[in-house]
Amino acid sequence: MQSLYVEGNSMMHRLSPRLKLLSLAAFSVVLFISDNLAPLSIAVLMTAVLYGMVGLPFADALRRLRPIFLTIAVVALFNLIFNPWHEALVPLLRLTALMLFAATVTATTSITAFIDEVTALARPLERTGWVQADDIGLALGLVLRFVPEIVSRYQAIREAHRARGLKVRPASLLAPLIILTLKDAENIAAAIDARGIRRHGS
Repeated sequence: MQSLYVEGNSMMHRLSPRLKLLSLAAFSVVLFISDNLAPLSIAVLMTAVLYGMVGLPFADALRRLRPIFLTIAVVALFNLIFNPWHEALVPLLRLTALMLFAATVTATTSITAFIDEVTALARPLERTGWVQADDIGLALGLVLRFVPEIVSRYQAIREAHRARGLKVRPASLLAPLIILTLKDAENIAAAIDARGIRRHGS
C-alpha cells in the first residue's frame, strides 16, 4: 500500500510525533474559536508555508490536497448561497488552514510513529475495559494506509473508463471502488486474525 509520508529533514520532520498531534488538536480548537478574517487568513498563509517546506514537488503537493479542497469549496459555496460573503469566508479559511496543517503533519510523520503515539495516548483508556489501545493504533494505521490507496484506485478506475470511451459517472466509479476496497479490507482482516493481533476475542 502507499503511504502519505514524505522523507525529509524539515523542521516539521524533526518535531516529535506527539508534539505534532497535540499541536494539531490545539490548532483546531483555536481555529474554531476565532471568526476574525485577519488571523484566519494569517493561519492559512502560515500553514501553506509549513506545507511547502515538506519537500513535495508543487504538482504533487496540489494533487494531494485536491479532493479535500474540492469538498471545502463545495461547503464554502453552500454557505455563500445562504450567508453574506464574509460569513461564508470564515469556514473556508478555517477548513483550509486545518487541511494544510493536517496534511503537513501527515506528510512528516511515518505511519509507525502515528500508531505508536496514538497507542501510547490511548493506553490509559484500557483501564475502563471499553477499548484496547493496540486496536485503536491499528485502526488509525489502516485508515492512513487506505486513504491514498482508495484515491489511487479511484483515479485508476476513472482512467480505465476514459480509455474505453465510457462516460465517467459517479455511480459507475463507486461500485467497483467499493467492491475492491471491501475485498482488500476482508483480506487484511483475515491476515490480522491469522497473526493474532486483535485481542478482543481472548
